[in-house]
Parts: sequence; structure tokens; C-alpha cells
Amino acid sequence: MVSAVDQRGWLRIGELARRTATSTRSLRYYEQRGLIVSDREHNGYRRYSPDVVTVVNNIRRLLSAGLSIEDIKQFGSCVRSPSLDAAPCAPALEVYEQRLKILQTKIDTLQHLHATLAEHTEHLRAQLPS
Repeated sequence: MVSAVDQRGWLRIGELARRTATSTRSLRYYEQRGLIVSDREHNGYRRYSPDVVTVVNNIRRLLSAGLSIEDIKQFGSCVRSPSLDAAPCAPALEVYEQRLKILQTKIDTLQHLHATLAEHTEHLRAQLPS
């Protein structure tokens, strides 16, 4: 059996999936979208450098925070940082600010809809016979 990690520390997709608690399907998707890169062995198997573990963990963290793959692509090399929030990263700040504006617009819209529905509900309730 061939090891999932070679002498230089390169990881096969299954080992990367195990270390990051990510499905191999997701890893292939991240690669297809240009967020991670693999080399190919002579037999066609993907192999990833050890630093991709950090990138995948950051991608998963950002996705769980509500960012999209397109948002994350804007992070550029910042997504490779072992600690996304430790060092200033202008692209990350811009993405966060854009996403916050979008969320605030959605919140405002939902609050307006809530108020409108509450008003209609009270109007109908007031018309019911006692």
C-alpha cells in the first residue's frame, strides 16, 4: 500500500480530507474554483503541499461565517495565512465590509416585511368579532 503522505510531506486527497474534516468532493470543488492547487503524480493521483491544510481550514471557516466561494476568491493570498485575523489583510477587510452591507440590507428588508405583516395581522385581528 502506498502512503497517503510522501517523503516531502505532500498529501494525497484522502489524507488532506481527513486532516481538514472535509470531503474529497469539496476539495475537488475548491480546486476547480481555483482556491487550492494540486500536483499530479505519475499515476494521476492528486497530491497537495502540507500548507494546503491551512488554506482548506480557512476556506471552511469563511464558508461557515456566511461567505461565498466568490467572496473567498477575493481574499487572494490572505487565505493562506495561518491566522486570518492576526495580520491586517486589505482584501479580507473589503470582503467583510461588502458582506456586512449585504447582510444589513437583508436585515432591513426582513424587518420591514415583519412590521408590515404584524400590521396586517393586527388589522385583521381587530376586525374579528369578540
